[in-house]
Amino acid sequence: MIPAAFEYYRPADMKGVIALLQEHGDDARVMAGGHSLIPMMKLRMADIPHLIDLQDVSELEGISVDGDTVRIGAMVTQHELINSAALAEAAPILKEASTQIADPQVRYMGTVGGNVANGDPANDMPGLMQCLDAQFTLLGPDGERTVAARDFYEAAFMTDREDDEVLISVSFKIPKGAHAYEKQKRKIGDYATAAAAVQITAEGGKVTSASIAMTNLSDTPILSEAAGEALVGSDCSGAALKAAVAAMQEDIDPTEDNRGPVEFKRHVAGIVLSRAIARAWSRT
Repeated sequence: MIPAAFEYYRPADMKGVIALLQEHGDDARVMAGGHSLIPMMKLRMADIPHLIDLQDVSELEGISVDGDTVRIGAMVTQHELINSAALAEAAPILKEASTQIADPQVRYMGTVGGNVANGDPANDMPGLMQCLDAQFTLLGPDGERTVAARDFYEAAFMTDREDDEVLISVSFKIPKGAHAYEKQKRKIGDYATAAAAVQITAEGGKVTSASIAMTNLSDTPILSEAAGEALVGSDCSGAALKAAVAAMQEDIDPTEDNRGPVEFKRHVAGIVLSRAIARAWSRT
């Protein structure tokens, strides 16, 4: 289908973006890669009279590793994440997750900012950023503010971002220990039926800390603190692994859709989390 008529803008800096958002209010939307917004416009599920393309805003680009902190500009693509040597060394879980997103064509255009800011519970990056305890920097008319990824998501497609704000970057401390990102999907290019992001630190053959987040199993990404706590002091086997899976099951709230009934999704969630924990533990 063809979208409804709209005015198209391509500002060169964030000052121009914010000015347009203030001028047009609720009638304006920003676009990063466009993989979520453009299909909705074509299906007439979204009527956007004023579309602001962020492609020329150089302030939103770049990956930096400064000391113990990683910063990723909102317009960095999944392809850039995969091919960043600095990021592969500092936070390899990002590359592992990005290679499982959609297909190469999508990854060339799909951005980190679009993935996390959209509030789609099926997107991979929101849960991963919760696992990493990332911080999101937002820019609006009153300046910058920072929101924790763990506080950003309120409901499906609803976030803490105001209409006149733009997510400009993601930052987090370099994760310690071992990682794994496990995802089950029906076919290449599809969203996850369920996915798990795991970061584990260990000492003396026992887990000292664990961060676990689940994707597409509720109307927001789910950070399962109880699942992580269940692994502490264990070697990620036997009763501890079962306890972690059981704790995660208490935190998620899947719904039936074309990826399967609730019982199936819960089963898949248990499998992907078990695999992610086992793989992360094997890397400690």
